[in-house]
Formats: sequence, structure tokens, C-alpha cells
Amino acid sequence: MLSARGILFIALGIVTVAYVWIWFTGKGRAPGAPSLAELFIGFITNFFDTLGIGSFAPTTALFKFFRLVPDEKIPGTLNVGHTAPTILEAFLFILIVKVDTLTLVLLIAAAVAGAWFGAGIVASWSRRSVQIGMGVALITAAAFFVMKNLDLFPEGGNTMILENWRLWVGVAGCLAFGALMTLGIGFYAPCMILISLLGMDPKAAYPIMMGSCAFLMPAASMRFIRRDSYAARPALGLALGGLPGVLIAAFIVKELPLKWVRWLVVIAVTYAAITMLRSAIIERRSARVVGVET
Repeated sequence: MLSARGILFIALGIVTVAYVWIWFTGKGRAPGAPSLAELFIGFITNFFDTLGIGSFAPTTALFKFFRLVPDEKIPGTLNVGHTAPTILEAFLFILIVKVDTLTLVLLIAAAVAGAWFGAGIVASWSRRSVQIGMGVALITAAAFFVMKNLDLFPEGGNTMILENWRLWVGVAGCLAFGALMTLGIGFYAPCMILISLLGMDPKAAYPIMMGSCAFLMPAASMRFIRRDSYAARPALGLALGGLPGVLIAAFIVKELPLKWVRWLVVIAVTYAAITMLRSAIIERRSARVVGVET
């Protein structure tokens, strides 16, 4: 008889097949071969994601710096491209870190529901709305990195289960984080803070985060793909480059002193946030000038 975790793995496999099928039969032209830069971004961001840095904010910063993806398509590209590496991470962390099954399943389900509704909203936003939303999300992400480096995250407890009111607070939190993740704010830091405040062992964040993302990102990706609200080639670069990045981080490197890496990410993410918000301001002014002239 299959265990609950076995059923979870089977469900994850089904979601993976559905995600791949919809991606390569969805809207838009065939992605074509990704460039070395796109593959490298996929590799390095997912390598550090596996070690606990996160991938959305650094990828956004690199996309913005190298001007690889139009601003309005960055949220969709992040979700579609980082899905495959995240699914691989989920298999690994759910297998290794033993979180209570009911807690794991309910938090994952809440995050998926949040992502589904969040992606439907973000995919229909205008370019300026995405720029403002992502600018705010990036500033929030930078604040989380600073908190982590200054040891301002709550220490947490030693339990691997949530019960009674703590369980439902966790569900509500993951619902909100799932919706915000589609915009690029990332899931790891908010999840880590929440479960630590609820008394769980911070290590529990890994299977909860990766498991949630492995289900919610395909759900969000399907909506971005159907609306053709992503850049196909960079997304493929994130996926193909990211898979070996995850494996090398998980089985060869395993652990690194990441404090200085996080400070570099803070600088890069803050730069991306400023340029994103600046673009929104400039484009709004340009639109006003055009309106006056006509």
C-alpha cells in the first residue's frame, strides 16, 4: 500500500507531465535553443536556490541588468523557467526532511490555490503594473536578505508538525505567499519566517517551500503560458541550466558560507527594483506627453 508521501510523489509526477505538455503545446512559437547566458543564469540561480538563497529575486536582477526579458514578461518567465529545477528540489527535500504529512499537504495545497489565483491576476496586468508590483516585490525580497544576514529571522522550535490554530495560520500564510510568489517575491523567506514563528524547526521550511513551489509553479505557469505572458527561450534556459545546478548543489557542494553571497544579492536586487520602478515612472511620463501632444 502506498504511503501518503508516495501518493504525494505520484501527484508531483502527474503535475510535471501536465506542465511539460502544456508548455510545449501552448501558445507562442517554439522557444529555440537558449543562449549560454540564459543557461548560466538558470544554473547559478538554481544552484544557490538549493542552498537556500532563492531564485526569483536574483534571476529578476540578472534579467533586468542584461535586458534579456521584457519587464511585463518577467513574472511568467520566472514561474515557467524555474518550475523544472524546483520540482527536482521538491523530490529531494521531501524525501530527506521528514515533515508531518498532513501539515505538508495542507500547506502545499494552500500555496497552490494562492498561486493559481495570483497568476490569473498578474498575467493580465499592464506592463506598468508589473513594473511597480515587481519593484515592490524586489524591495521586499532585499529586506528579507538583510534580515537573514543580520540574524533577525525568528529562531523557531524543534517540531516538524503544526496542530490546531497554528496549522490554520500556516495554511492562511501559505495561501497569501503563493499568490505573491507569482509576482516574483519568492516563497522561501516568508515561509521560513512563518513556520519559525509557529514553532517549527527551520529545516522544515525546505520540504514545505520546495513542495509548495513544485505544485504551485506549474499551476501558475499554465496560466502564464495560456496567456502567452512569458519569454519562451529564456524560460527554457532557466530550466535546462537549472537542473544540473540543483544536482551539484544537493549532492556535491551541499553547504557554503552564504553570507557574502546574500549581500551581493541585496545589491543586485535593490538595483533591479530601482530600475524597474524608474522604468514605470518614465513610461508613465512618456504616456502623458503623448496624450498631451495628441
